[in-house]
Amino acid sequence: MFIKKYTAVAIAAAIAFPCAPAMANDVMIEANAARAHDRWGGELGIGYTLTAGRFALRPIVGAFIYKGDNDRYYEDTFSNGQTRCRDSQTGQFAKDSECDDTAVKAYGKIEATYSIPHFAEIGGGVRFSSDKVRPYGTVGLPLGPRFSIKGNAGPKYYALGIKAGF
Repeated sequence: MFIKKYTAVAIAAAIAFPCAPAMANDVMIEANAARAHDRWGGELGIGYTLTAGRFALRPIVGAFIYKGDNDRYYEDTFSNGQTRCRDSQTGQFAKDSECDDTAVKAYGKIEATYSIPHFAEIGGGVRFSSDKVRPYGTVGLPLGPRFSIKGNAGPKYYALGIKAGF
């Protein structure tokens, strides 16, 4: 599975490397509301944009943050207004950190896009996470010279958010 996951990354790097001197480079960050792994959550990522004319190649790494599956612990509120974390199986009090059901999964993406000046950036990408490879289409609409609203959609993956370049 390791070879399958990183083959696309290696191919993209092999294509981009000889063109690198002719490319303008730009660090970017993304913040998206996303549906991945059959769950809603948020994506926070950082990438590097390599451009040649109106074409761009963008490798991105990040974290998908979502509500996990640990329903064993819950917050119990008492009549005096205090809240404590409790273990639903034993009824015992637990550390407050046990009630934080936040889960995080790393992801990697590679996007190839074409810019239509002052209108949109369109293209496609591949998202790698948890032994899953998901292709998707992407559209970005500029909000300013360095910001855009961006949407991604593919099989079992949807995201909508903001991209900023630096």
